[in-house]
Amino acid sequence: MAKWTIDPSHSVAAFSIRHMMIANVAGLFGKMGGTIRFDPPDIAHLSVEAEIEASSITTGHERRDEHLLSSDFFDAKKYPKIIFKSTKVESIGGNRGKLAGNMTLRGVTRPVTLDFEFSGPVKSPFGGEISIGFSATVNINREDFGITWNEAMPEGGLVVGQEVKINLDVEADLTPD
Repeated sequence: MAKWTIDPSHSVAAFSIRHMMIANVAGLFGKMGGTIRFDPPDIAHLSVEAEIEASSITTGHERRDEHLLSSDFFDAKKYPKIIFKSTKVESIGGNRGKLAGNMTLRGVTRPVTLDFEFSGPVKSPFGGEISIGFSATVNINREDFGITWNEAMPEGGLVVGQEVKINLDVEADLTPD
């Protein structure tokens, strides 16, 4: 099966979460890597192992980023990596599927299922590399991973929502085995 290496300079993990019950705050992790085993278009045998560096988080607000890296949220010094390892894949037609696996966040491992779509393969006009792309989404409950910090709002409700929407856009290059 072909081995593809995630290209960190063309890949991103973005997220959004409800803030003060009125707006969604977005952020992203800019550093990720990993390996995809895949013979396009054979979705049935796709497998993925990926890591995201927790310290690569950015929301565009330095104080918020520092808080997110603290023990209240990601505890990035103690848990520097967010890890995903696939366990099962299901084709749902064409270039789309569902990828089940285990996500480890803050030292807690839970099963998650990503809805995904792949593109390619294509040959780069800048050097002949062959690449594929994946877009995937998943919603998780942050409290399932031990991220429980919150504050009560004066009129009721909480400052930070439980559900986190995650969007992944990954480009990977064919790698000789």
